[in-house]
Amino acid sequence: MSAEVETSEGVDESEKENSGALEKENQMRMADLSELLKEGTKEAHDRAENTQFVKDFLKGNIKKELFKLATTALYFTYSALEEEMERNKDHPAFAPLYFPMELHRKEALTKDMEYFFGENWEEQVQCPKAAKKYVERIHYIGQNEPELLVAHAYTRYMGDLSGGQVLKKVAQRALKLPSTGEGTQFYLFENVDNAQQFKQLYRARMNALDLNMKTKERIVEEANKAFEYNMQIFNELDQAGSTLARETLEDGFPVHDGKGDMRKCPFYAGEQDKGALEGSSCPFRTAMAVLRKPSLQFILAAGMALAAGLLAWYYM
Repeated sequence: MSAEVETSEGVDESEKENSGALEKENQMRMADLSELLKEGTKEAHDRAENTQFVKDFLKGNIKKELFKLATTALYFTYSALEEEMERNKDHPAFAPLYFPMELHRKEALTKDMEYFFGENWEEQVQCPKAAKKYVERIHYIGQNEPELLVAHAYTRYMGDLSGGQVLKKVAQRALKLPSTGEGTQFYLFENVDNAQQFKQLYRARMNALDLNMKTKERIVEEANKAFEYNMQIFNELDQAGSTLARETLEDGFPVHDGKGDMRKCPFYAGEQDKGALEGSSCPFRTAMAVLRKPSLQFILAAGMALAAGLLAWYYM
């Protein structure tokens, strides 16, 4: 009898140890920065995803003029981000995530800008007003709280390596861009052989950063702020879209009615790679109105670029 009791007690003790180890492992996993970011930004993502502009964008409409302007917004965003990353490449809270050869996009975006606007492109463009607030935030973080750069770098680059690759194919097909990559250099990561493996490496490096829980929570908070900046831009886009619609009607061009073969968002997954824009019966014809409204051009550009990154990040 005593032997049976001892055996039973031994089993109970072993089960307790296993349970404790499993609980500790789960706690450690949930303390990983990548997990905290994904879980901690779900609500903000849902709010942003349900703005009117994003819903419209999900229909798959894309015009060359707007794509050019989206490239403009991306150029200013990445110029700011990579300037601050360069400034903080030796900072212990960011140094392990410094991958200039693999990730930096400014050089590629410069090529895209030259393709779309010509050699004097810098004289033709300026940072959109709404996007400028986000650029200013990035500069502030880089100069005052560099540990928070993680939130912006992770959100942007991981999304680029995910849904951005589908967006590239959609743009080439819909806008009849060269298959050799002119105009879509932004999406080409020549020094990343396997995107999935690189993302795993990046997350591992990020999770290994020597950060206390308070700092991790601040990084999640910063990521949520990035979503808020996006939503401010989307709100401006709703107003700009209404203005464009009125002007389009006044100028005699038909406005898209939401009908026709509008397929799913290019960022969701595999099915969308089969022709997101094919069969659209009534594209939204705003090119002429946009060309006459530079301020609306830049607002639309910023929104399209940030919406792309937002949606791509969540589904990576």
